[in-house]
Amino acid sequence: MNLGKRIFEYNQEEKKIPYDERMAKDIISSQLLSMLPKKNNQPLIIVCIGTDRSTGDSLGPLTGTFLQEKGPSIFTVYGTLDEPVHAVNLEEKIKMIYEVHDNPFVIAIDACLGKLKSVGMIQIIDGPIKPGAGVKKELPYVGDMHITGIVNVSGFMEFFVLQNTRLNLVVKMARTIAGGIYRASRSYDHYLSLQEANWNNNQGKERTI
Repeated sequence: MNLGKRIFEYNQEEKKIPYDERMAKDIISSQLLSMLPKKNNQPLIIVCIGTDRSTGDSLGPLTGTFLQEKGPSIFTVYGTLDEPVHAVNLEEKIKMIYEVHDNPFVIAIDACLGKLKSVGMIQIIDGPIKPGAGVKKELPYVGDMHITGIVNVSGFMEFFVLQNTRLNLVVKMARTIAGGIYRASRSYDHYLSLQEANWNNNQGKERTI
């Protein structure tokens, strides 16, 4: 796991964001920027895990699709409605990502179940995620960090609960996550441009001394 250096200071107290919070996309963007590596030569990969065959588990591929629809960004996205990354192909996709990309920084996105009062919350957490844990599947850990959306209540018949999760909630959560990530992408580019400009400026000053 490559934690790397962070661009901004990470506020540990703001890990859970209600999807319908007015500033949710800005909060997600800020938190994500605080956790991205500072160096600009490290590939930034987003792996959206899930399947459109289960309403609750479609958060990942919906997020990936919404990200692609927003156009080019600093992130390379795997896992969409057209080409989902799910339990059957997850190991193969992760292996491929590390073969294609040199030292990637991977962000995993997945749906999860939680307490009733937490449904609708978006979590941004350092470290890898263990996909399938909520439905007792043995899958590999994924990511240097991960984003999860709590789509329904855990504790009883999890597979049935995922199948009967409201699509309306999942779509809204996916749009919020995708919007926050896209804002982070634009801010990250701007930040790196400022860093480069400052470096060039300092080089010029050194030559004139």
